[in-house]
Amino acid sequence: MSNQDKIGYWSIVAIGIGGMVGGGIFAVLGVAAQFAHGATPLAFTIAGAVALLTTYSYAKLSVAFPSQGGTITFLDRAFGPGLFAGSLNILLWLSYIIMLSLYAYAFGSYAAVFLPPDWQDAGKHIFITLGIVGITALNFLGAAVIGRAERWIVAFKIGILLVFVAIGLWSVDPQKLQPGEWAPPLQIVAGGFIIFLAYEGFELIANAAQDARNPRRTLPRAYYSAVLFVIALYILVAMVTVGNLSIPMIVDAKDYALAAAASPFLGNTGFTLIAIAALLSTASAINATLYGAARLSYIIAREGELPEVLERRIWSKPILGLLITTGATLLAANCLELNSIATIGSAGFLLIFSAVNIANVILSEQTGSLRWISALGAAACLVALSALLWQIEMQAPLKILVLAAILGAAVGIESLYRLLRRRRIGF
Repeated sequence: MSNQDKIGYWSIVAIGIGGMVGGGIFAVLGVAAQFAHGATPLAFTIAGAVALLTTYSYAKLSVAFPSQGGTITFLDRAFGPGLFAGSLNILLWLSYIIMLSLYAYAFGSYAAVFLPPDWQDAGKHIFITLGIVGITALNFLGAAVIGRAERWIVAFKIGILLVFVAIGLWSVDPQKLQPGEWAPPLQIVAGGFIIFLAYEGFELIANAAQDARNPRRTLPRAYYSAVLFVIALYILVAMVTVGNLSIPMIVDAKDYALAAAASPFLGNTGFTLIAIAALLSTASAINATLYGAARLSYIIAREGELPEVLERRIWSKPILGLLITTGATLLAANCLELNSIATIGSAGFLLIFSAVNIANVILSEQTGSLRWISALGAAACLVALSALLWQIEMQAPLKILVLAAILGAAVGIESLYRLLRRRRIGF
């Protein structure tokens, strides 16, 4: 690939922003407000700080080991092709499925607001299923309608959110953001990490690293620019939402809180506009993440950590991985409620990001990194995970069993495959 054909700074920034604002903010804003109350902007700031620390490791690793494998490559380089790295890579795949479930849940919730109230509960699940199956069909048939429109969809949703912030800030009630309206400190922290997966997506830059123009200069700048922009955007969106709606109103409209927050200052037109933006955003996020997760299964299989059948391509696409991913997403999105999806997804990515930070500590001589920054990032991810688990234990201890099942599945799948292949089960 000639230097002219490679990806420049702004295109890489767009990949990172598009990955993070793919649909998460439309889905988890109500969850954040339910936990943090008037401190919702602070909750997003805390979660963003952990994401920013992890960005350092990703930037260093992407420059040193540019590859389409991204996170998978980093983990295998640091820990070797053993059970530990293999289980983490499968956990990454499962976490992408949970992320898909979040996007599909948000798609169904926003689509259902256009139905009569009595039909909305059933309609949500119908739209969840139609969204997943329909976009799978697009991928299966090789159609790239959403893919070709992705740049315009990203620009549209960012534009809508900026308009939402610019107009909404004028009608914010400062009293609703005062410390007296905040939840207890530990609940604020836990609330921030329950919605941590809203920052998931910046690591997609790693998958495009080998196509970057002047990577040593471009990649770090792109990583930091994308994450800092999204942190600022989320804080402002949270301020407008909490500053315009009471917490009971946000909780009542939790599944479509962002659209509800536009009503006080933009009326029904604003509600409809945000809902349409959410539908486009979540549809494009399902498309990108579905293909990415299927491709991830292909890369993991290529590394010898999943059955070789997942390496097979039909019409240049990993069809079996696509179908397995679709089936698992349908099950999770229709069986789990929003809080559970957000909690499990955030926990999965916090574990993976802590491992990536540790990987950069191990590989620091090759990446030219300051070990203490990545060590701090790993510690921050683990503290965040502990706060998240504490909140789960306090409010819904059964969710820990679901999380344990996901982790057990990752280790179990890798262990079983290694036994069947008679490979050494070692770390």
